[in-house]
Amino acid sequence: MGTLLKPENTDLPAPTRANQRPAPMPDPNHADCRGVASILARVGDKWSVFVIMMLSDGPKRFNELKRMINGISQRMLTLTLRGLERDGLVTRTIFPTIPPRVDYELTDLGRGLQQPVKALGEWAIAHQEQIAAARTRFDERNEP
Repeated sequence: MGTLLKPENTDLPAPTRANQRPAPMPDPNHADCRGVASILARVGDKWSVFVIMMLSDGPKRFNELKRMINGISQRMLTLTLRGLERDGLVTRTIFPTIPPRVDYELTDLGRGLQQPVKALGEWAIAHQEQIAAARTRFDERNEP
């Protein structure tokens, strides 16, 4: 179900001193939308999906992940791993060797995402051609 547009949610002009009125109270039925949105933003972005998929068969080192995930930059991999660690989905273990060895591994919470992420990846692979065809049709209809 999509977001419902209610009259109290469609006031576009910013209030001025002349027309200021209190902001409408948020709908208590949608109070958790921001929290859920931030979680979905993390677990649903393409790099997080790839990292979760690559870690599904056990711990990996940073450079190993970088080689496995085609097209990801060092900075983007660092940011993605940091975000997944912050959200409790990945652990980072530093081993006191020279040079230091760092492994990344899914937590129990992260392992709980393996099935949904795998299903999403399989769906994307199975429907690539259909999506590409739909995009082409859309673009042809909407060209200036």
